Amino acid sequence: MILGIDSTTERLHLALVAGDRAWTRGIPVGQGHSHSHALLPAISELMAEAGAGPARLTGVAACVGPGGFTSLRIGVATAEGLALTGLPTWGFSAFELRAKALGEAGVPGPFWILLDGQRQEAFVQKWGGAALSEAERRPMASLPHHLGGLPWWAPQAFHSRLDPILGPCPIKLPDEGDATLRGLVALCRERVGQVPESPLVPFYLRETDAEVNFPAASTHLSPALRQGLAR
Repeated sequence: MILGIDSTTERLHLALVAGDRAWTRGIPVGQGHSHSHALLPAISELMAEAGAGPARLTGVAACVGPGGFTSLRIGVATAEGLALTGLPTWGFSAFELRAKALGEAGVPGPFWILLDGQRQEAFVQKWGGAALSEAERRPMASLPHHLGGLPWWAPQAFHSRLDPILGPCPIKLPDEGDATLRGLVALCRERVGQVPESPLVPFYLRETDAEVNFPAASTHLSPALRQGLAR
């Protein structure tokens, strides 16, 4: 039984996958609430729903970002904690999860995926069955030129900031949360046949506030974490 975790946004996405069966849960955490308080109880509840205990777990697949600095680290740390018990782990990006969700919904590529980068920026990557470009951080004002006329998708929560620049989102999902959960289930099934990754390294497309305000502190980062921050 594979546990899938996406904690990169204000909505937790969880999946338990055992062969053809899957149990999923989407949980709004919201502003001012901690993923650390919600994640473990939600995993326990989902496992109880599946009638399974921790001994049934055979691996963990976790979204490593980009996303909220603290929230994504909570998901990665939870996966790494389970890895200490001997479970294999796999990581996937927030772009790959959304691309898989769009694919499961029957949306043909190529298309751009836009994620909220804050500070009037967007995280962007082109997809069409696989990643067709590197993930980048772009000023929102540059998006009309950068997207080159291809269709794009972004989370509903980001639309209000994109609409004045790009117009209405051209790719619609009837239920964004349900599509994301189906994408998470599909990724869990795919990862089982791949080589495990250890350790899982958070994927950031911007420096953390600590690095901007205290640049000397970055000299104390581990090589693995420094590599992740440089992506």
